[in-house]
Amino acid sequence: MDQLRDLYVAFNARDLDALLGAMTEDVDWPNAWEGGRLHGREAVREYWTRQWAAIDSRVDAVGFEEREDGRVAVLVDQTVDGSPAGRVTHVYAFRDGLIARMDVE
Repeated sequence: MDQLRDLYVAFNARDLDALLGAMTEDVDWPNAWEGGRLHGREAVREYWTRQWAAIDSRVDAVGFEEREDGRVAVLVDQTVDGSPAGRVTHVYAFRDGLIARMDVE
């Protein structure tokens, strides 16, 4: 849980190296902003670079739950351009201690 908590801090600080270093090379990531899915660290890097250039997004983890299948669900408050943008759940799957997939519920 601490690893994920630290990654939300890294996201809000725009620390791409810390974020991408916590993912598998072939990470499967949602493109929640534009739609679809991304595959691989470089695709995630490009996505966040585009997103951060267009909007000021922030995500704050407010709760964690380990699921029976080993995935971890994180309840997240989202803010866009300083305004609340809702609460969602991010669900992470891991492989060898790294994030292999994230889904938004």
